[in-house]
Amino acid sequence: MKQYPSNIIDGKQYAALMLKELTEKVKLLKLSFNIVPTIAVILVGDNPASIIYVRGKLKAAADCGMNAATVNLPSTVTNAELLNCITALNDDDTISGIIVQLPLPTHIDQKNIALAISPDKDIDGFHPLNVGCLYNSAIFDGFIPPTALGCLALIKKCDVVLAEAHAVIIGRSNIVGRPLAALLLKEDCTVTICHSKTKNLQNITSQADIVISAIGIPAKLSAKYFNPNAIVIDVGITRLSADNSKIVGDVDFFNVYDKVRFITPVPGGVGPMTIAFLLSNTLKACCRQHHLTDLYV
Repeated sequence: MKQYPSNIIDGKQYAALMLKELTEKVKLLKLSFNIVPTIAVILVGDNPASIIYVRGKLKAAADCGMNAATVNLPSTVTNAELLNCITALNDDDTISGIIVQLPLPTHIDQKNIALAISPDKDIDGFHPLNVGCLYNSAIFDGFIPPTALGCLALIKKCDVVLAEAHAVIIGRSNIVGRPLAALLLKEDCTVTICHSKTKNLQNITSQADIVISAIGIPAKLSAKYFNPNAIVIDVGITRLSADNSKIVGDVDFFNVYDKVRFITPVPGGVGPMTIAFLLSNTLKACCRQHHLTDLYV
């Protein structure tokens, strides 16, 4: 496995440990109850980046002993056809978790898609019921977006007292920014959310103990955006080459990595953790559907 300098957070390593543990739990589930968690990914169209992401999810699921399948739909699929596909998967007792790979064609109503997936199979954590549970976990322990969970897990690897820390999140999406803010607030962290309309971004980020960037602008953030004690979590992924092989993050990594306390690389940082927590959510969904919650803990 690739060796990083001591201040670089190796998401691949931590994800591998998670996946190893998940594999053992999947084996136990199969041996004890003849149940195998199954993930269904709906892929609309032939977006090259989406195909790569889906391939990675399916491989990781198979490596853990889970069943995984892709439902391929043309980019011309109608809202009604996509909703019918989701309904069929909701009703299929062999399916543990459902993903609709983003982005979707512009004619698809994403709000209706998020509503259509059963909250019990919503392993991406986008259904309003799961979103509400994130902000009030006393009601029910719902599903949380995997990328947000991955970011929090990596932050906790950095020996930081979250209750004493100020975290700045750049990006307010439902995938990263908003759920991560909720998770950090639960840890008594002080949280600031910045976005495209924020003024004086550098002044805000340079005072933060933790900076999480999820804006998708390649190498946007140079060293001037951070202080030397900062923990930098780079969620951004931009594919620069025609064959999608060259990937960079939001942070100008080689300008920044030796000027901050900790930093995640791209690739090899948040991405592997996202997949690990997606599969963790899948196992959680499977165990709940079969009333075997003790196995998930």
